[in-house]
Amino acid sequence: MMEYPLLLRGILERSRKLFPKKEIVSRDYTGIWRYNYGDFYKRVCRLANVLQEMGIHKGDRVATLAWNNHRHLELYFGVTCYGALLHTLNLRLFTEQLEYVINHAEDKVIFVDQDLLPLLEGIKDKLPTVQAYIVMTDSDELPATGLNPVYSYEKLLAAAPDAFDFPEDLDEYTPAAMCYTTATTGDPKGVIYTHRGLYLHSMCIGLADSLALSETDSLLPIVPMFHVNAWGLPYACTWFGSKQVLPGARPDPATICKLIEEEKVTLAAGVPTIWMAVLAAYRQQKFDFSSVRGFVCGGSAAPKALIKAFDEEIGVPILHAYGMTETTPVVLVSKPKSYMLDWPADQLYDAKAKQGLLVPGLEMKVVDEEGREAAWDGKQIGELWLRGPWIAKEYYKDPERSKPAFAGGWLHTSDIVSVDKEGFVSIVDRAKDLIKSGGEWISSVDLENTIMAHPAVQEAAVVAMPHEKWVERPVACVVIREDWKGRLSEADIISFLEDKVAKWWLPDKVIFVDEIPKTSVGKFNKKALRQRLEQA
Repeated sequence: MMEYPLLLRGILERSRKLFPKKEIVSRDYTGIWRYNYGDFYKRVCRLANVLQEMGIHKGDRVATLAWNNHRHLELYFGVTCYGALLHTLNLRLFTEQLEYVINHAEDKVIFVDQDLLPLLEGIKDKLPTVQAYIVMTDSDELPATGLNPVYSYEKLLAAAPDAFDFPEDLDEYTPAAMCYTTATTGDPKGVIYTHRGLYLHSMCIGLADSLALSETDSLLPIVPMFHVNAWGLPYACTWFGSKQVLPGARPDPATICKLIEEEKVTLAAGVPTIWMAVLAAYRQQKFDFSSVRGFVCGGSAAPKALIKAFDEEIGVPILHAYGMTETTPVVLVSKPKSYMLDWPADQLYDAKAKQGLLVPGLEMKVVDEEGREAAWDGKQIGELWLRGPWIAKEYYKDPERSKPAFAGGWLHTSDIVSVDKEGFVSIVDRAKDLIKSGGEWISSVDLENTIMAHPAVQEAAVVAMPHEKWVERPVACVVIREDWKGRLSEADIISFLEDKVAKWWLPDKVIFVDEIPKTSVGKFNKKALRQRLEQA
């Protein structure tokens, strides 16, 4: 066999040679920016020349603090194909966490969107490794800022040549990108993605039994490009020549719906809270989603009621998926097997609400508290362990936390799961969110999803609260749909649950709230919720 390194350069070159006319659409600050992969390639070359002129070397960390836009996409390839390491900063981190990850990664340059400058200005004197800031704006003039030295992205690119010889001799295990986990306790943990891992992950995304991404797709990545590289979708889209629709800064549900309608989006990806908001927007104004073949839903468990609502009200299937920062991230995709399509509707929805089947290329096992592998009977539970070519092997410069998380050559996910006889994995809970009441386990995820099946409920989060007799008991926090305000009581929720869950699963309290706190990537922030309840 010929030795051939799996490099992102190959993905970039394919889009230039085969799909130069295919469109990239980006929602910029002053309107919609449109260009094609041919022009995209030239701008990526200009960017690589800028990096060279700035003295960036192989392995240097180049950070981005940016929304989902065309400039961020250019950085995805300009930095990585040049041989440097792309560090996508989470713009929703607390100030102290943002400072920590920049310093821990030792970022040399930060590319920042114009409206995100304030996030850096307050910590600029605490970032000793940062040598320059490049502001990304569509304005001719830079906004006023205390950052120094500061440059204009567009002016730097305009002065650079539009050709560049990207290195062909990089080792495929060369680090290409990195993200930090959104820690709710302790400092965020760094995860490195190699050229090889991203290449193989992108290939997996194109498989028919995965996301089936192809040249025919128009993809809208709502999942942030700073979060696990937007689930790897920008790399895969570029490779396959898919049209990319980038939603830009702070897109609200109506903006997302309009982009889907106007750009004939076929596939979009986001977390459950995004799809809940899109569903609410659709119910107010019936947008045209006829082009859509599916919405990918990951990040946390998608309620069965949400999957059913999209299917029955809009005619768009929710494609349930699972992954983590440490897994690049695609691990599981919930696509029913062919014969399952003949199942009764409710049974089929049960299957679609599971996280699904392991994608080709990875291995998994489920290990119980005694260290034994759990049976695939849909009942026994254990921790999900993973390994494969796009699974991380350690946390960046963090041996203490790496040791237990990657013991024995497996990633120990801390997700408690069951596997049914079909091989479909169902997340029971995060280990830290399981509720142990009177010696019995209660799944907060299952209880939340059952509550959200009530037609009046928009969102629901369940947390454990201390109890003198039972050690822990579940408390449910519920957001009611606007059209049901004042018409729903705690007793109504309990009554709704009584014939759907075990009696000892019934929440001790149902608390109605205006909103449920979210993490930086849109998941329910149960730590913050518990703290709020303890202080009430």
